[in-house]
Amino acid sequence: MSDVLESIEDGVAWLTLNRPDRLNALSIAMRQGLIEALTRLSADDAVGAIVITGAGRGFCSGGDVKEMAAGGERSMEDRIEGFRVSHQVPLLLRTNAKVVIAMVNGPVAGAGLGLALACDLRIAGRSANFATGFANVGYSGDWGGSWTLTRLVGTAKARELYLLGERIGAEAAHALGLVNWLVDDAALREETRKLARRIADGPQVAYRYMKRNLLAAETEPFTAVLDLEAEHQARTGTTEDHREAARAFVEKRKPVFKGR
Repeated sequence: MSDVLESIEDGVAWLTLNRPDRLNALSIAMRQGLIEALTRLSADDAVGAIVITGAGRGFCSGGDVKEMAAGGERSMEDRIEGFRVSHQVPLLLRTNAKVVIAMVNGPVAGAGLGLALACDLRIAGRSANFATGFANVGYSGDWGGSWTLTRLVGTAKARELYLLGERIGAEAAHALGLVNWLVDDAALREETRKLARRIADGPQVAYRYMKRNLLAAETEPFTAVLDLEAEHQARTGTTEDHREAARAFVEKRKPVFKGR
């Protein structure tokens, strides 16, 4: 069976990491599957939102340490290239045309945390827990976690979480801003489904440009973001969705977006 399961339900693509016996540790096949699926779904007009979750009792425990240990000797250049290939996944998440939601259904650590943090939104069940985990296996960290975590929780807390590697519960993660919503485990899938449907029913072209604005806002100066916003606002102002929203406002009804 595939290491990444895919289904599309009512305009929402569900990608499920499928190695439950290993807490969905990231195999080579899983990384390749995510790269392929995210690239394809980004251009799929039938998909309005993407949800990533894990099979079984966990979201993702990070890299497969056993697989790494069995990999044999490799040159330094091969090692670096391997990480660069893997890093296509968080890059695809942050630059994807679709809004991506992480449904955190249990433990998450290491590169799995980087995966969740690279998504646009995160919703977690109360049994979820979070750890950087790298210090425990003598690694420094990958999948962009040091970048995203610093921006979400601040430099002091990011250093604490990386250097000590301690696991924190869902309530603490929510208080820190690591997750947007915290819900009961039994309600997690249904609440995620409702959130994803809300996104899928929204103005897809506008969302695409919002993501570009927000990504630029994390690295570009204010003047550059103003220029980008001007260009994107002008573009979205010509869409059918914008015209529909303007008519709906005048007619005092909910707009029906078509994604164009």
